[in-house]
Amino acid sequence: MNTLKLINLKRTIMGSELIIIPVIFGAIFGVFYLYFSTRNKERLALIEKGADASIFMKGKQQAAPIWKVLILNLALLLMGIGIGIFIASILHYNLGVDDDVAYPGTIFLMAGIGLFAGFTMTKNLDKE
Repeated sequence: MNTLKLINLKRTIMGSELIIIPVIFGAIFGVFYLYFSTRNKERLALIEKGADASIFMKGKQQAAPIWKVLILNLALLLMGIGIGIFIASILHYNLGVDDDVAYPGTIFLMAGIGLFAGFTMTKNLDKE
């Protein structure tokens, strides 16, 4: 009797995997569909009012090359992770903080600080 309950439980759990993937792809498709359909409707409304077509090209400004932005953010992220591991080891070995708390906490904190610094530097690159 117990094995039948276990088999039914496994079937119930494994069936959820089949539902999750279509839901994720459906959500992504829905977001893109709404974005492009509303953008198209806005543009058609502006054209009907007689607006100038140059307002659609305002997003084509000179920005920093994408490879510079990616390298900058990746470098700062990896430096933040490295500093986080270093600080966590100091907290663990010198101050006696539990390693289950010290390592994830400082790694995520320093990685977040690194990404924020990368965002700020990227914003300054775009201004130049």
